[in-house]
Amino acid sequence: MESLISLVNKIQRACTALGDHGEGSSLPTLWDSLPAIAVVGGQSSGKSSVLESVVGKDFLPRGAGIVTRRPLVLQLHRIDEGKEYAEFMHLPKKKFTDFAAVRKEISDETDRETGPSSKVISTVPIHLSIFSPNVVNLTLVDLPGLTKVAVDGQPESIVQDIENMVRSFIEKPNCIILAISPANQDLATSDAIKISREVDPKGDRTFGVLTKIDLMDQGTNAVDILEGRGYKLRYPWVGVVNRSQADINKSVDMIAARRRERDYFKSTPEYSHLTERMGSEYLGKMLSKHLEVVIKSRIPGLQSLITKTISELETELSRLGKPVAADAGGKLYMIMEICRAFDQTFKEHLDGTRSGGEKVNSVFDNQFPAAIKRLQFDKHLSMDNVRKLITEADGYQPHLIAPEQGYRRLIESCLVSIRGPAEAAVDAVHSILKDLIHKSISETSELKQYPTLRVEVSGAAVDSLDRMRDESRKATLLLVDMESGYLTVEFFRKLPQDSEKGGNPTHSIFDRYNDAYLRRIGSNVLSYVNMVCAGLRNSIPKSIVYCQVREAKRSLLDIFFTELGQKEMSKLSKLLDEDPAVQQRRTSIAKRLELYRSAQTDIEAVAWSK
Repeated sequence: MESLISLVNKIQRACTALGDHGEGSSLPTLWDSLPAIAVVGGQSSGKSSVLESVVGKDFLPRGAGIVTRRPLVLQLHRIDEGKEYAEFMHLPKKKFTDFAAVRKEISDETDRETGPSSKVISTVPIHLSIFSPNVVNLTLVDLPGLTKVAVDGQPESIVQDIENMVRSFIEKPNCIILAISPANQDLATSDAIKISREVDPKGDRTFGVLTKIDLMDQGTNAVDILEGRGYKLRYPWVGVVNRSQADINKSVDMIAARRRERDYFKSTPEYSHLTERMGSEYLGKMLSKHLEVVIKSRIPGLQSLITKTISELETELSRLGKPVAADAGGKLYMIMEICRAFDQTFKEHLDGTRSGGEKVNSVFDNQFPAAIKRLQFDKHLSMDNVRKLITEADGYQPHLIAPEQGYRRLIESCLVSIRGPAEAAVDAVHSILKDLIHKSISETSELKQYPTLRVEVSGAAVDSLDRMRDESRKATLLLVDMESGYLTVEFFRKLPQDSEKGGNPTHSIFDRYNDAYLRRIGSNVLSYVNMVCAGLRNSIPKSIVYCQVREAKRSLLDIFFTELGQKEMSKLSKLLDEDPAVQQRRTSIAKRLELYRSAQTDIEAVAWSK
């Protein structure tokens, strides 16, 4: 099983490849939760030499002033055999076996970001992996050296800019600080110790490294510091002896330099008792061991973060919807699926699974009966109106037995007024169904990402409702007209007949139609109209439901589907005109989700093996 550090290195590389640093995102990031070691020190403190000694290779740019102008994330991978090589993340397919070329690429990549011949710095890191049998598994972040003044060509803000960059790394609670201080300077003035003390006052995550021990004034030594008396840290100080400038100029082999370093501590009486925990080789092993311990302690927290983030990413991906299919068939199927989702939501509103359908029932139970009641048939059947219509219906020939034509005209004049409430009921249901369409469209998440399709579906659905409303109006008014066109004879046959009012032509017309008789006619007509209204209160809702509600559930988008099948690829593509930003976001989220799931699997395997 791969080491914990190698596992973290792999996850960090994957995070970096995806830009998963949390910038501009409300989602938590895995990168910030992974432990790393940040190398901090002032300019000319020996930072670069320490790193090269740990790696065992000459690979870092050197020179006067600020040479390190971008963070260098250095991942060391121990291999059992084979030739050592290096890889840059920005050149993933290229292996560097010449470490002088590695040094040049670091300089060139820095210039690409900051500009050639520039002395400004950049927070964009360079990622370098080194594979060698002479290293331990380790992740180090080399940061620009802290400085106190700006030199020619540098912006006045350079001092604060560097400090801000260093702080952005070492303030993270998962960051281990490797504070580099030269032994030939007063530790009280050490930039590395000063900034480390500010972010880690208890020293719980700070390791002190003392460089240039061999360059101290004659008669002085660093024993008090190395034994923790000069400045106490939680972890013991480590002393190192770097190559001299002459050694660097002569390209002295780094492995040979390590041997000379060991020999120095063994042969120097002041340090011989500390030899076992001195030197760059010990420093690398100690940091690797400590990093592994820290990673183990972070595993439960990492698992919790990963589980939480996976859930949030899945929710976000679900909200963004499925990616658009590439071929015409896939696009057509996708549109049909989205339309079916909308149609199902619409049906759920009508069937009561969602709210809104109950408003249709309210039209039939409240609005329609109330509208009929407001017709006030008694005004149609006032004494004057009854007399007028009855006498007009006689024409030149008075009726012989009963004023049948008068009855018909009175009934028709009442029934025709029912058309208004009937049409109003049709329109009220139509309005409710339109509202439910708009509500269903807003509740269909897939339609939110395709504005053109949303407009087309909405328009097609409303057009269908308009056609259904027109058919419903015809059918509903036909019911009213049928009641006017054929009267129920049995109703009138059961009415008591007045033989005395049979129609004596010798009497005047006003004598024959006295008030009592006209009131009886009005009362009979009202009874009949009320009987018809009672029937229409049942039949009109049935007609409306059949022609509008039921038909909307059955075939709301049938015509749209027929037209959809005839559209060309280009028109289907226009319907799925998703915002490019959404497409990019979905792709990014999907990749992050894949990263976190893979990390979850790897970390769980390590956790179970403990």
